[in-house]
Amino acid sequence: MTGARPDHPVTASSIYVHAPFCARRCVYCDFAVSVRSTGDLPAWIEALEAELAHIAREGLFTLSDRLETLYVGGGTPSLMGPAAMSELGRIIGHERLEGPGLEWTAEANPESFTADVAEAWRSAGVNRISLGAQSFDPSALRWMGRLHGAEGPRRAVEVARASGIENLSVDLIFGLPAHIGRSWRDDLARIVELDVPHISLYGLTVESGTALGRAVQEGREVPVDEDQYRDEFLLAAEVLTAAGYRHYEVSNFARPGFESRHNSIYWQGRPYLGLGNGAHSYAPPIRRWNLRAWEAYRRAAEAGSGIEAEREVLDAAAQALEAVWLALRTDQGVPLPTPGSRRAELVSSWRELDLAHVSAGRFALTNQGWLLLDRLTVDYDRARSG
Repeated sequence: MTGARPDHPVTASSIYVHAPFCARRCVYCDFAVSVRSTGDLPAWIEALEAELAHIAREGLFTLSDRLETLYVGGGTPSLMGPAAMSELGRIIGHERLEGPGLEWTAEANPESFTADVAEAWRSAGVNRISLGAQSFDPSALRWMGRLHGAEGPRRAVEVARASGIENLSVDLIFGLPAHIGRSWRDDLARIVELDVPHISLYGLTVESGTALGRAVQEGREVPVDEDQYRDEFLLAAEVLTAAGYRHYEVSNFARPGFESRHNSIYWQGRPYLGLGNGAHSYAPPIRRWNLRAWEAYRRAAEAGSGIEAEREVLDAAAQALEAVWLALRTDQGVPLPTPGSRRAELVSSWRELDLAHVSAGRFALTNQGWLLLDRLTVDYDRARSG
């Protein structure tokens, strides 16, 4: 390394692209989104094209001739309409998207994922759709500010399958305030009925800059109940594994062979390039992120400089801590520590408390352990000296 730059450009075979527009901001949302009724596709493509040109000049990254994964998230990519993915493919380079093993995921909200969008995206090369359902309960959807109704996720799944896309993921959120009256067990039953190959679950968090955060601070809403959070997480793990899903990462469940390859790039600590406002990139040991606000990012991209908001250079200790944290998020865990070491004693105590289990020379966290992931990772890191 020379300062904060690698000696040679890092080759990125995985790209995340942020779509910044949403028709409405959900009550809990702290993402880098701009609220408008339709996406501004020409401006988005122009800004991304300018950022790619800047990256080529900068020399930190070079793009692989054949990408392994491309993930378009948001925001609401489906708000961009049918032409969005073909235009994105054009500026990234169609030749990079021709590999037989490419996983190209695009997120969509049920209300804007139409048959026209699905057909055009599949023709462009998208082969995996991630649907933001969050709930099937009308009261919960109204509280969150979601625009699709209770039947929206089912219709969106049917639209995707009719277009020929079978690799589908659906998101649900748990830990909602009890006064809403949402039945988490019913939502789990509904998603099992959809029989999609991948499910992602996210616990509600209260961020200070959100509508929910302000409501909690002012006493108009209650904080997340920790006991309810724990119980709903454990119930989901029980129901979904009983339905044949592998709980392969703390927040993710999949049928065999349908695990998210793009997210696995993150968990393995491999390089990735992030494009768009607020997007993060990782060129080990450098992590950097773009300007968060859409208009500021767009102006900087058009000017050809100043897209990056900040960066950090991870030292060896930080990289080691992060590697353990990422590995412990997965059901593969980490290799067993040296017998007799402080770490080995720690793992032994976790096993006695049903926080970890051992298999084939490795240990991984149980569902109970995953609820304490951050604390256990810090404890394990502190025990490295023994």
